[in-house]
Amino acid sequence: MKVLVTGGAGYIGSITTAELIAAGHDVVVFDNLYQGHRAAVHPAATFVQVDLADRAAVGALFDAHPGIDGILHFASYTLVGESMQQPLKYLRDNVVLAANVLEAAVARGVGRFILSSTANLFDRPERIPIAETEAIVPGSPYGESKHAIERMLHWLNVTHGLRYACLRYFNAAGCTPERGEDHDPETHLIPLVLQVALGQRPSIAVFGDDYPTPDGTCVRDYIHVVDLAQAHILALEALADHPVLTYNLGNGQGFSVLEVIETARRITGHPIPHTVAPRRAGDPATLIASSEALRRDLGWAPRFAGLEAIVGSAWEWHRGHPGGYGD
Repeated sequence: MKVLVTGGAGYIGSITTAELIAAGHDVVVFDNLYQGHRAAVHPAATFVQVDLADRAAVGALFDAHPGIDGILHFASYTLVGESMQQPLKYLRDNVVLAANVLEAAVARGVGRFILSSTANLFDRPERIPIAETEAIVPGSPYGESKHAIERMLHWLNVTHGLRYACLRYFNAAGCTPERGEDHDPETHLIPLVLQVALGQRPSIAVFGDDYPTPDGTCVRDYIHVVDLAQAHILALEALADHPVLTYNLGNGQGFSVLEVIETARRITGHPIPHTVAPRRAGDPATLIASSEALRRDLGWAPRFAGLEAIVGSAWEWHRGHPGGYGD
């Protein structure tokens, strides 16, 4: 299958590109390198640097790379906190980028589309683990932008027969030996903790230690990025038989902030000092996904479910690339 990966130079997109190529697919990557890295793109992929906001350029590139069978759409602004400060960057730009890709796709008969969606659709879940039946209450303009794209896909399915899958995932983590997490600024817990172990920051801040959890710190569902990539590939293939798929995607188990730090201490052999800071507004105590539907329907199962495996894989990449892709 010929697959277009938007945002394919980014953390999740680049690793998914590598998994697609390993599975025998022909991959074209579109990325503007805003947060992505050219060095992260698999050498067997065709790379095109493009701003998806340029509608004409997007259409021209689809014509220059005919025969695309499916699209995996990762290109997006993704910082929840930033979206609260710059809402239109998310409510406008994320939606417009997706609309430009979708317009070009349906005009050229592309049949399958996978959206990288988010658990931020569920700001106030009534049940944990969170299932697909949970009411959608976006927790930020970022979450709202993903919900808008999901609704766009619904109507393109109705009007044009576009087959699509929405994968709403939680905390992507871990690395492969070749590819890892390199953001500027870095906001994710595991790479920040590992930066302390590498001597790149003095300590890690824990935002609140008085939550109603076993150790008082927030509990989150971490899913290894390779398991995440495999779920995208399974969904892409399953669209041959299912016009619409929607799945929540996580490990189904939660780990607290202090558990992550303690695991990193064991793996790195570094004391990793931490400080306690005030709670951040909008941080729920616990977020855990139910992936039962995905397991049942597509036979997906995480290969790297344990926190040791996730943090360990990240440590191997980060200590080998202390400057990220700039090494």
